[in-house]
Amino acid sequence: MSSPSDPLLSGLKVLDFTRVLAGPFATMVMADLGAQVVKVELPGQGDDSREFGPFVGDRRSAYFLSVNRGKQSVTLDLRTDAGRDLALRLAEQSDVLVENFRPGSMDRFGLGYEQVAARNRRIVYASVSGFGQTGPYAHRPAYDVIVQAMSGLASITGLPGQPPVRVGSSTADLNAALFAVIGIQACLARARSTGQGEHVDVSMLDCQVSLLENAIARYDVEGQVPGPLGSRHPTITPFQFFATAEGNLVIAAGNDRLWQRLCEVIDRPDLAKDPRFDNNALRTQNHSELEPELAAVFSQQTTAHWLELLEAAGVPCGPVNDIADVVDDPHIAQREMIRTQMEGDMGVRVPGPPLKFSNASTAEIRPAPGLGEHTTTILSQWLGLAPSELDSLQEAGVV
Repeated sequence: MSSPSDPLLSGLKVLDFTRVLAGPFATMVMADLGAQVVKVELPGQGDDSREFGPFVGDRRSAYFLSVNRGKQSVTLDLRTDAGRDLALRLAEQSDVLVENFRPGSMDRFGLGYEQVAARNRRIVYASVSGFGQTGPYAHRPAYDVIVQAMSGLASITGLPGQPPVRVGSSTADLNAALFAVIGIQACLARARSTGQGEHVDVSMLDCQVSLLENAIARYDVEGQVPGPLGSRHPTITPFQFFATAEGNLVIAAGNDRLWQRLCEVIDRPDLAKDPRFDNNALRTQNHSELEPELAAVFSQQTTAHWLELLEAAGVPCGPVNDIADVVDDPHIAQREMIRTQMEGDMGVRVPGPPLKFSNASTAEIRPAPGLGEHTTTILSQWLGLAPSELDSLQEAGVV
């Protein structure tokens, strides 16, 4: 029996047929929340990302370990009848199945939603793909960079007059992962009350388009195609990065009151009184005239100098950190957002779970699994296979 302090998804069984990033990140989130996640991989090969560098210890991929912590690995060759049968039997014991093959692949393996639901009607089955299970692009292969480009995100990222650029993290993959978890949890809530599962169709392109913020609405209202603005916000000014005497800082004066405070801090009352900058709409309209004035001021002192003054005045601001700064940040440390994950004899620092709860905990940070590390344990515990049966399956190359 679980207690209120246990991880919230304790007891949930998740069968994970995912690889690389979007699917594995989704199932890692569920593992962090306490679910038992069993990752199914091809014998002798496994998730493609096991071969992505850099490597630690006995050539364990830092990429793989960063998005597969807390899971268990079972190897099954789904191309064989025996492998498919074992996968179906595992699905009968599962609450959730997640896959991110190209649409149609799981059906060819005999593991599509209809085939699985016929044996477990309460299962929540999530398919994460580049373009979704339907539509003219459904069967195209996709990676994060392709979706960033096709969604329009790349076209509004970068500097004005320069070529479009990719966002610095794989945001299209990660957005799809988080939407998948949201969809799975919503379906689980209904499945618990009705006994009826659901097929969740998650498209990376759909998810990235949904997170274009107001770009589509601005295009529709103004009739102008949005373009890249560097660090600027399209409708709030000043709301961007500025170079200082030895670094960079970010200012976000999100209303006229904060604008007045900013002008006081930088000792430029003339800017506060200038009719060109009287309100946010005018400041945005006349941004090209305002930016050089502010840039000249901020370049005269260090980042630390400006942050001290701005924070005291209540003007939203911050340093533009690099990754080393983030890892060493005291606030991030106090929030336990940098955790050490043991991989063999080595500790590797990784981002921790971001969700905090009043009573419940998140799961302990556990290592990513070795390929097939838990095959014997899971097949014997979940399916009751005897050692002799496991030996025969291994000899046949099924596991």
